[in-house]
Amino acid sequence: MTELIWEGKYDKENHKVTPLRVKLPFQTVETVNESAQERQHTLDLFSTGRPAEWRNRLIWGDKKYVLPSLLDDFSGQVNLIYIDPPFDTGADFSFSVQVDGEGFVKEPSVIEQKAYRDTWGRGLDSYLQWLYEAAILLRELLTDTGSIYIHMDWHAGHYVKILLDEVFGPDNFRNEIVWKRTSARSDSHSYNHIHDVILLYSKSDRFTFNAQYTPYDQTYLDNFYRYVDSESGRRFRVSDLMAAGTRKGSSGNIWRGIDPNARGNHWKYTTEELDRLDKKGRIYWPQKEGGVPGYKRYLDEMPGVSLQSIWTDISPIAAQAAENVNYDTQKPEILLERIVKSSSNEADLLLDCFIGSGTTAVVAEKLGRRWIACDLGRFAIHTTRKRLLSMPGVKPFIVQNLGKYERQLWQATEFGEHAEERVLAYRRFILDLYSARPITGYTRLHGIKAGRMVHIGAVDSPVSPGDVSQIAAEFKRAVGTGEEAPTTNGVDVLGWDFAFELNEVAKQQAAQANINMRFLRIPREVLEKKAVEQGDIRFFELAALSMGLEQNGRVVTLKLTDFVIPPDDVPEDVRQNITNWEQWIDYWAVDWNNRGDAFHNEWQDYRTRKKRELKKTISHTYDQPGTYVIMIKVIDILGNDTTKTLKLEVR
Repeated sequence: MTELIWEGKYDKENHKVTPLRVKLPFQTVETVNESAQERQHTLDLFSTGRPAEWRNRLIWGDKKYVLPSLLDDFSGQVNLIYIDPPFDTGADFSFSVQVDGEGFVKEPSVIEQKAYRDTWGRGLDSYLQWLYEAAILLRELLTDTGSIYIHMDWHAGHYVKILLDEVFGPDNFRNEIVWKRTSARSDSHSYNHIHDVILLYSKSDRFTFNAQYTPYDQTYLDNFYRYVDSESGRRFRVSDLMAAGTRKGSSGNIWRGIDPNARGNHWKYTTEELDRLDKKGRIYWPQKEGGVPGYKRYLDEMPGVSLQSIWTDISPIAAQAAENVNYDTQKPEILLERIVKSSSNEADLLLDCFIGSGTTAVVAEKLGRRWIACDLGRFAIHTTRKRLLSMPGVKPFIVQNLGKYERQLWQATEFGEHAEERVLAYRRFILDLYSARPITGYTRLHGIKAGRMVHIGAVDSPVSPGDVSQIAAEFKRAVGTGEEAPTTNGVDVLGWDFAFELNEVAKQQAAQANINMRFLRIPREVLEKKAVEQGDIRFFELAALSMGLEQNGRVVTLKLTDFVIPPDDVPEDVRQNITNWEQWIDYWAVDWNNRGDAFHNEWQDYRTRKKRELKKTISHTYDQPGTYVIMIKVIDILGNDTTKTLKLEVR
């Protein structure tokens, strides 16, 4: 078999470079649309050790970590995979930001830019290696009767075909589908590119396929379905009741004075069946004397034309279409409906690890399939969640990531296995990225920058109010103690995760101690070597959310009162068009009874293209007295989330 070779396919020992196979546990960060009863049922199952009911999954993470981590539970279990991998364009991770009807293009985040560089950094060679490793893992996830559709444009489809032949076997190549994705354009320099290619492979020669049909065109109808039933008004064509060759027995008998054998034919049905058909009005009798009767085939009983490999009947998404979410790479739902109906059955499991705008998950949900949807882009996850929530009766689903486990792996890989040395090396690394100088002699203070002390949070636990108290206490002891002592009253706390509402509570704590404390998030880009090497790392302050709470017996009312985003995290053109704090918020949700586990989305409101106003007040009635923790999640127009908790006594 012919093999496609690219730079990076083989290592120095001439062995094929295989995918990373580190399996990390998923962290559920949010449960969406689950009722209180369903939530309690899930907790009861967990407490008794029984498996919980299936929940569809929306996963934020890089497919190089996500796919291996899915193998333990889903190897050989996925019935259908559709992927629309990034093409050779930086637009794959950009998205439109809407502020009061004004649109802005949000450029990819650093982690998304890094993913783009990794995918296309060495041109086609790096893209093929990237896709090759993904294809190997995707094949392992497929069930033996499963299929995979790979959506490509004209840049690399011919190379990818050979790559997939190697992974799936050339005998399992089922078809090349050509989708006319746009109307004709005028270009005097070349033939215009108006189509995409979708390659279809199966895992074996036994695969699910449900024939699909398209309507007949008008010319065909005019030529063949020329008759109209006088009683029912139904349109029909006339088919032969006879077939070639004489026969004895009932199918060769004379019927209604007509001898088929005399014509060298036989009836397709027994004479008894012909009587029944005639009684039902299914026999067409020509007015011409001596004419041969025929069988009425009604148009409304015919499925249509069997679907072929060139699809010209699916248009791109119109600007005003209800499904349009202003996502550059969004595909029409009808395109995915055709694929899902053709290659899966109800309750089958679907996977898309480049979910983008969420079309695969939305269609799978509508058609009663289970689904796992993944993406590297934070905004892709947010867009998908909003689209799903806009569907009436959407089933509960969970939002997951690899969180601290990915960071633990990175820390051990980069800084060694010895615990103490590893932690020290990690802190020096983060301090260097932050342009701070390491200091010694303290437990909670690790560096200094422009006179401000710096604390580096651990990779596997959030910065908590307790941490803040200890940082403040150590800071006060350090004042005036020597060369490494602070020269201002400022402390910068850098962390991967922060305890809920820490920004407000801890700042108050620090202010009471006369300390100016800032909280900055260590970006996930730190895990990516190329992003570090190219100086792409930036640390942003946390956003701050203010809420009003009113209580009248068991009725509680929440009100959004303020939301502040540190300006460094916002493009200048967006900032200039913000005149009110409400414009920053794209979505907010409430968990009325958080129990210290994942955020449970029990109510939400969000902006859409048609609904630009956000509801700022919501009420809830508690059934029982008790102590409740209310958790509020806000997602801003750039896709970042901020959470806040409020404690409540209900009598």
